[in-house]
Amino acid sequence: MTDQAVAAVGALRFYGRQRELKALRADIERTGLDTLTGRKAPRARVLLIAGKPGSGRTALAEELVGGLAADYPGGVFRARLTEPGGDPVPTARAAQDLLAALGVAEPPGAAEDELTALVRTAFAGRRALLLLDDAVDAEQVDPLLPDNPDTLVVGVARGPLTGIPDVRPCTVGGLDPKSAIELLTVFTGSVRVTVDPQAAESLAEECGGLPGALVLAGGWLAARPKASVADLTKRLRGLTGDPVTRAFTLVHESLPQPAARILRHLALAPLGRADAHTASALAGCSVSAAATTLADFAALGLVREIPGGDGQYEVGAHLVPLLREQLTEQDRPAEVQLARARMLERTVRLLQSSRAVTEPEGSPARRKLAGLPRALRFPNTPTARAWLDSRRPVLLAAARLAVADGELDTLARRLIAALVRALAAHRGAESAAPDLYGLHRLVLDVAERRGLHRERAAALLNLADLDARTGRTEEALQRYRSALDAGRQANDPYATGRAMESVGGAYQELGDWQRAGDWYGRALAQRLARDERADQARLYGRLGAVHTYAGRYGEALRNWRAAAAGYRRLADLPGYARALSEAARVQEYAGRPEESLRTCEEAVDWARRAQDVRLQAALQLRLADTLDRLGDPAAARLHRSAAERLLGSDSSAYEIRSASEED
Repeated sequence: MTDQAVAAVGALRFYGRQRELKALRADIERTGLDTLTGRKAPRARVLLIAGKPGSGRTALAEELVGGLAADYPGGVFRARLTEPGGDPVPTARAAQDLLAALGVAEPPGAAEDELTALVRTAFAGRRALLLLDDAVDAEQVDPLLPDNPDTLVVGVARGPLTGIPDVRPCTVGGLDPKSAIELLTVFTGSVRVTVDPQAAESLAEECGGLPGALVLAGGWLAARPKASVADLTKRLRGLTGDPVTRAFTLVHESLPQPAARILRHLALAPLGRADAHTASALAGCSVSAAATTLADFAALGLVREIPGGDGQYEVGAHLVPLLREQLTEQDRPAEVQLARARMLERTVRLLQSSRAVTEPEGSPARRKLAGLPRALRFPNTPTARAWLDSRRPVLLAAARLAVADGELDTLARRLIAALVRALAAHRGAESAAPDLYGLHRLVLDVAERRGLHRERAAALLNLADLDARTGRTEEALQRYRSALDAGRQANDPYATGRAMESVGGAYQELGDWQRAGDWYGRALAQRLARDERADQARLYGRLGAVHTYAGRYGEALRNWRAAAAGYRRLADLPGYARALSEAARVQEYAGRPEESLRTCEEAVDWARRAQDVRLQAALQLRLADTLDRLGDPAAARLHRSAAERLLGSDSSAYEIRSASEED
């Protein structure tokens, strides 16, 4: 690739469209129907740019938004509503992308209506610009429109968005001849245009003035300094199809076979985005060779480098259907599937590497990381986190595509597992919860399709846990019951025991103490049969808690004593101290304050032996409360002072006290 071709791509800017820009800006000031009737506009104003893919409609929208941004201090936000290749983006996913850009936390597993309502709420009172690119229809756009007339929405679509009132589309065709030739000149240089201006006009006409075709034609010329503009025009006339298809066909056919094959395989890249690793895996070549090829494609106008994308390139959405067509015609299905498998395997290894770098030095994961090729290793945690953040949309799309494919389910499950672990390691389980929810749903899809009962049980348990954390207890309960059935089908004692305990927890959250105690009892019976002592101690404690809530203090005390005995056998001194403390609480509720005092003193002593300062302080505060109720304020003050000395401040002490009482 010539230096001129590379420089041409770097010099690309916006050309023409001044008439359209003027009309769009005037439309902002145009009086709407609501204003004419004396009503205040209830929703955001919508400007619509309509045109075919390759017409430069998105570039026009970006130019408009860039010129208006200073007037909208609330920020500029973007959502793409069609996948590369033409599949509509679900409204829920578009809403999730906008919420992430707005910095609004989404509840894991939230329904579409809840997500779109959060988007509208986030835009309330905000003077902002919202670009909705490549909308399919009004039904896709309407739920995302803010209920705020101070927000301006710029929509991009093929045609009118029938159903959204007071919207006049600005229809985009080809560039005017002068602007089209200016765009070509960026690639060809002025000399080739000056010596044959008529040929340049003919080429612009042959391209229909469409930027998508002009850029491809210009890239072809830039790569061939000795080729004439007239020669290219003649070649295009000999091809069939619309201008963009003909220009693409010419460029594709002129590529060396290895490069053409890599280009076709980019149609497999999630979201049409690829970096050197993705291209390398798809093509089966080295990472350095793939990086060079991607740069060459960018110079030809076949891909564009994503600004700030850390080496990622994007195939134009108008080219993806053409690439897929060529892929179907020229590559055998087995080769395509192998390329897809290599891409998924490479992604799995990079995800495993990004997680391994967060592990301590000398750990098995770090030792395994050291054995990987240098190209697959991350030097440190910040680098791995930046890679994960910049590729998060692509990685999530890769998981969705792998599951939808249905032919690579083993790789799909490995990919999802690696992505779940990497997200949790770098972002934390709470921050990553919305993404994790979607990933666990994908695992469930694979498990149900393949009849994998153990994987189905695990996915249901994970989804139910996320439901429970966000207050959807009834939904969680149903999933826990389904997980129990799947665990039994898989003959998996861990899954069944975990599901029974979780069913009990859901009933406890719902205040149904009887059913909670019954399910905890079933889980305990299984743990006793398997001699799983740590789980036994925990379940005795959970039984003690529900009996306490139900006012069955005798049963509660027996279970807390059993829990304490279990923790003591395990040499878990903090657990033993906590169980004694809860037994003291039950004794106090049962009207036995002296016994409660002695048990609480014993708990403080064991917390001291365990050298758990926070627990000791919390228990001393509880002991102080008991002494107050027994009419010994002086002793109570001594214990409060001791707790304050342990923790250093009153506020910290009382925070711990509150946390302890919730255990």
